[in-house]
Amino acid sequence: MMLHQVEERLQNHQPRTIDAQLPEAAVLIPITNASEPELVFTRRAPHMNTHSGEVAFPGGKRDLSDRDLIHTALRESFEEIALPPEAVRIIGQTGSVVSRFGLEVTPIVGIMEADTPLRANMAELDRIFKVPLSYFLDKDNLTFNHWKLRNQDYMMPSFYYGEYLIWGLTAVMLVEFLNITLDADILLNAPHFNSHFPRAKGMFQSCSMDG
Repeated sequence: MMLHQVEERLQNHQPRTIDAQLPEAAVLIPITNASEPELVFTRRAPHMNTHSGEVAFPGGKRDLSDRDLIHTALRESFEEIALPPEAVRIIGQTGSVVSRFGLEVTPIVGIMEADTPLRANMAELDRIFKVPLSYFLDKDNLTFNHWKLRNQDYMMPSFYYGEYLIWGLTAVMLVEFLNITLDADILLNAPHFNSHFPRAKGMFQSCSMDG
């Protein structure tokens, strides 16, 4: 029932676009089709130059040879977690966001078989893990990180799951997905929706988290 609602909402959703003229990237939001649907996440390896140790959806920059951003998301997912493109059924996408490194990132949503074997590319990742979709709908699992950017305050959502912290751009994309598809109604006022965000790189400060 939950997956049916997710698919139906995405089919009727008009994703936001950002006319930023920035390099493009895409991530896959993979959902397992188990009786208890789960989202698949990765954790970046500590030796990576960017995003080291951060939790992320599989994905990356668009190559010139990529047909479209769906192709980008599937190619990167195969390279990072050995998820075969044919094992994913694409059901839609959510709005583009801007990363602090100046990329316009488009989240692509796909459903995969729950028992699909995955393998982390250790050159880029140190972990693959899954989180029940229902976990993110429990408000007790939600915290907010207060950001101040150019004299404006933002309430940035984040989630702790065991040893993992899901925050930043990944949390922004996750929460927008939850709000669109499952009526999560989580406050989301993120600078990542603004094409000027990358030019503010390095100009924000984060404050303490509140439950």
